[in-house]
Amino acid sequence: MKPVNDTVAVIIPTYNRVALLGRALESVTTQSRQADEVCVVDDGSIDGTEELVKDHYPDTIYIKQENSGVSSARNKGVEATTSQYLSFLDSDDEWLPKKLETQMSALQAEPDFRLVHSDEIWVRNGKRVNQMDKHRKRGGELFARCLPLCVISPSSVVLERSLYVELGGFDESLPACEDYDLWLRLCSREQVLFIDTPLLKKYGGHEDQLSRQYWGMDRFRVQSLVKLLNTGVLKDEQERLAKITLLEKVEILRNGAAKRGKTESAEYYEQLLINFSEVASES
Repeated sequence: MKPVNDTVAVIIPTYNRVALLGRALESVTTQSRQADEVCVVDDGSIDGTEELVKDHYPDTIYIKQENSGVSSARNKGVEATTSQYLSFLDSDDEWLPKKLETQMSALQAEPDFRLVHSDEIWVRNGKRVNQMDKHRKRGGELFARCLPLCVISPSSVVLERSLYVELGGFDESLPACEDYDLWLRLCSREQVLFIDTPLLKKYGGHEDQLSRQYWGMDRFRVQSLVKLLNTGVLKDEQERLAKITLLEKVEILRNGAAKRGKTESAEYYEQLLINFSEVASES
């Protein structure tokens, strides 16, 4: 069993969400198992975020950077902390009171796992909504389920710092789907532990969500899949499944770009189809 004195840090990236950040921070400070470090990374806010943190949460590590995206903010928070375990909380989400206690206990009881996530409550525009089956959370071997879309929420995770370092952290070149990218890399090599109980509330429907800021989110998933396939680290069956998913997504993107008259994008996706279709037929 792992030692019971393992430390855990909470990293909260935020950008112009002063109206929501207090709720997130309160949900951390009221945990039954307190975090050993809490770090807010302010990604260039101009809305009073700095004053909120410094005036009301003085024990919090506060870092302000020029607006560089959520991946950069999370990576910066990891660099600023030293705990053995890392947890992430998006500034528009809220942990339930026993989140850390439940997950740290689970990791201590299951020492073969290096990441634990949990079920969650979804709230959209102030109303609780049910998840579709494709979003349903599970544990164990998740690589195949990770291919279509992200099935692990950053706000639900506790993982070993050493694993995060081995994976290289969040890809800062991705403006969105950065969580899809990291969990796909992780699940290609690790099984994950799952708590089948909601331990957080995820809030949606507000205008500044990344999914609302970028059209065609599969563009970024394709970028991630191409990168992963080019590393050559996947097992044969993982590689086969990743190529199938990639080709499906690329064909849809190619057709969409052609319909909108985006010739350069259509040609790019057409070339990806040719390249990976050839590779798939050879393997």
